[in-house]
Amino acid sequence: MALACVCVLWGTTYLGIRIAVAELPPAALMCVRYLISGTLISLAALLRGAKFPRGRDLWTTAAFGVLTVGVGTGALSFAEVSVPSGIASLFVATGSFWLVGAEAAMPGGEPLHAPTLGAMLIGATGAALLFVPDNTLVSRAQLMAGFGLIQLGYLGWGFGSVWQKRRAASQASAVHPIVSAGVQQLAVGAAFALPALLGPRPHWTTRGIEATLYLAIFGGTLGYSAYVIAVTTLPVAITSIYSYINPLVAVLLGVWLYGEPFTIREAAAMALIFIGVALVKQAQSRRARTKAALGDR
Repeated sequence: MALACVCVLWGTTYLGIRIAVAELPPAALMCVRYLISGTLISLAALLRGAKFPRGRDLWTTAAFGVLTVGVGTGALSFAEVSVPSGIASLFVATGSFWLVGAEAAMPGGEPLHAPTLGAMLIGATGAALLFVPDNTLVSRAQLMAGFGLIQLGYLGWGFGSVWQKRRAASQASAVHPIVSAGVQQLAVGAAFALPALLGPRPHWTTRGIEATLYLAIFGGTLGYSAYVIAVTTLPVAITSIYSYINPLVAVLLGVWLYGEPFTIREAAAMALIFIGVALVKQAQSRRARTKAALGDR
């Protein structure tokens, strides 16, 4: 049930962001959304007697949040000002490639090899297909700007995720994921406070408030809590299916509720991106199994 919540709830957040940024400046959305979700998660953790990081650990945990959630979701929020939520979700699906690339680029990381590069090329071909001119209302320039912004954001997400994973593995007692989520989301909300104050003044409409609360509660609080439960109780291969279902949910909701365009071109691009992501994961898993088998000898 936790995995089902992740698949559905996180898939709906793309349309939630699209609706919210149509009413509010993205910086204001990021600030309020994550201050609410971070506060709710942290209060729940405090009530359960959870231990919070202090000193340097606190600042490092906050930095992880700003680099991953802040840069990644922030870039997505700014991109969805002009890019449909369904297409934005397909751009995000290519974020798996950044995780692999970030791991390879960091010291001691797993180098890229031919099967992985070939799979990434397939996924890149699917992404490129989204830029073929058609009769939709979204221009190629808007798509390219949105794609570049999302890729920049998920470059930060990739490096932040790998950095956080390595640090947690090197520590004897890591911070509980729920506690870490609360601290990180509060840090993201605080980081966007100044841009929100200096940027355009938000006009809080009923629709904007509803979308912001939905993102804070169902995306940040319930969605992330469900994700923590799923990744700690299920095999990675099973948990990773959310990365395929989220875009499907986003595309269907965007077409159904928001009238976003989705043609055969987008369907073909989706298929290629999904194939590329699946092959990358398969190649990485095969590589890890081979390495483990050689290490046992």
